[in-house]
Parts: sequence; C-alpha cells; structure tokens
Amino acid sequence: MDFNVKKLASDAGVFFTRAVQFTEEKLGQAEKTELDVHLENLLARADCTKNWTEKIFRQTEVLLQPNPSARIEEFFYEKLDRKVPSRATNGELLGQYMLDAAKDFGPSTPYGSTLIKVGESQRKLGGTEREFIQSSAISFLTPLRNFLEGDWRTISKERRLLENRRLDLDICKARLKKAKVAEAKASAEMELRVAQTEFDRQAEVTRLLLEGISSTHVHHLRCLHEFVEAQAAYYAQCHLHMLELQKELSSSDEDVLPNAFAVNPSSLAAFSSPSPSTSASPAPPTPATLETDTLKGEEGRPPASGSRKAKVLYDYDAADTSELSLLADELITVYTVPGMDPDWLIGERGNQKGKVPVTYLELLS
Repeated sequence: MDFNVKKLASDAGVFFTRAVQFTEEKLGQAEKTELDVHLENLLARADCTKNWTEKIFRQTEVLLQPNPSARIEEFFYEKLDRKVPSRATNGELLGQYMLDAAKDFGPSTPYGSTLIKVGESQRKLGGTEREFIQSSAISFLTPLRNFLEGDWRTISKERRLLENRRLDLDICKARLKKAKVAEAKASAEMELRVAQTEFDRQAEVTRLLLEGISSTHVHHLRCLHEFVEAQAAYYAQCHLHMLELQKELSSSDEDVLPNAFAVNPSSLAAFSSPSPSTSASPAPPTPATLETDTLKGEEGRPPASGSRKAKVLYDYDAADTSELSLLADELITVYTVPGMDPDWLIGERGNQKGKVPVTYLELLS
C-alpha cells in the first residue's frame, strides 16, 4: 500500500513538472527541443492522412446508409460484437408496396400488371443495392475503420510518449542550467543523459510508425480501386434492370395506352451519353421563318405509309419523354401517323424515337 501511494505521488509530481514546463514553453519562458525536420514532416503527413481518412470514411457511411438512425444502430451492434440485423433497402420496400397494391387493384388490370412489372424491377434494384453496400463495407469501409481504430491509436499513443520524453528532456536541461554546485551539476548531467537516451529511443519508434503511413496509402489505394469496381458493377446492373423494364413496359403498354405509357428510349440514352451543348445553338426562328418552314413542311409532309429523311434546322430540347431532342444540321427519319397533329411528325434517330415539330425541319426528297 505504501508503495502504491509513493508511486501515485511520484506520478503526480512528474505530471505537474511537465505541465509547468509545457506552460512556460507556451509563454516563451522556457526553451523547447525541436524535432528534426524529417520527423516533423512525417507528423504533418500522418495528421493529414488521419483527417482525410476520417472524412472519407464518414461520408462513405452516409452514402451507403443515408439514414442516421440506422447508422447509429449499426454502430452499437458492431461495438457490442453482435450481428447487424438485416434491413430491407428502400428499393425493396417500394417494390413490395407496388406488388401489394397490384393485388388490391387486380393483377389482370393494366395498372395492376404494370405495378407488378415495376415492383419486381424495384426489388431487383434494391437487391443489387444491398450487394453493393455489403461489398463496399467489406472492401473499403473496414480497412479505413481499422486504420482509424487500430494503427492511428497506436501512433497517437507513441506520439504522446514522445512529447512526454521531450518535456522530460527539456526539464533536465533547465535543471542543469540552474545547478550551481558541482554535485548538483553532476546529478543533473546524469539525468540529462538518461532523458536524452529515452527521447532518442522514443523518437526512433515514432519515426518508424509514421513511415508506415506510406504502406497505409498503398493499401487504401487498392481498397479504393475495389470500391470503384463495386460501384461500377452496381450502376451497370441497375442500368440493365431498367432497360429490361423499359422493354417490358413498351411491349405491354402499346396495346393498352400507346401514347400515355410508351417509354422513350432516349431517356436512358441521355444517361449513358451527355446531351450536346446548346451554347452554340442558332437563334430561335423568327415569325417569318416559322411561316416559311411551316409551308415547307406542309408541302412535303410524307404519307402515312412511308417515311423520309429530314434535315434539322434548329436545336430543339424535348419537353417530355414523348418528344425527341434535335440538333441543328443532323439528319433524321420522319413519318406521320393517322390522327396526329399536323404540326408534328414522328422522328427516329437510331433506336431513339419521339415527336418532333415540323417547323424545325427541312424535309428532303
């Protein structure tokens, strides 16, 4: 018991002496031993790595799980070493709601049958999202967490020890300067040599740990590649699911509501290829030009049973998915259908199809 009390008193004395030394250094009343430039650079690099790794880790968590309550729940399960309960994704929930609604509306009705198709597609998208989240958590989030909770804690501990050794060294230097008696000087010199040895040893240990940050960067680089691959596979799979859904809706809805539910393929084509810039687009047609072009369109409108080529005179942005966006000077195929507004034609460009205004076209023979 006496030993413990003495040790406690000794530790308290050391802590107080270090606090005094630290305060005097901050006030400029005591000298401070500076670390070598290489070690200072390693410390700065380590701090930068920790700060950005923490930010990337937190934001990736938000990306994979936007619900803060769910993130907190998962955090506690992980801290308690318990398995995180399986949770349906938003896509899976939406798909299930659509399937349940279809049962009430009638699976054989146009609305009910469409709800079934879309609901199944949403469930597939939700399942794909679940796989992406699980893959990213293992290949990307886990290594970042291991660094923050493992390697960085070890580095921080050794850095604190290094700071304590430096304070002890500077305390011994101050004592040596204040010593006037030969015996006191000899004792101070001995303490200084011991403090210098411990400081040098701790500086070397800290340096080796900090130099390991380079290998951490290499490891995180590999993890980042795996995250990108998982994300690319996720979006590609989602794109395939949506293409399949488009085909199903296009084939089934044409007989029921050909104009109301028809899906324009250009909606996904715009996803895969960016729209051309309209900064260099010609000025909109004047009333005189519109009149001339309208007459030109009226005179040369193709018959209902045929199609012909047309040159686009001006850029045109589609107002909705039933229309086709146009670029000036491009060639498209156009035709009309019975009962269609005479100011519009059906335009085709590759696998894209939609309504186009006659006044923006020059029909070619």
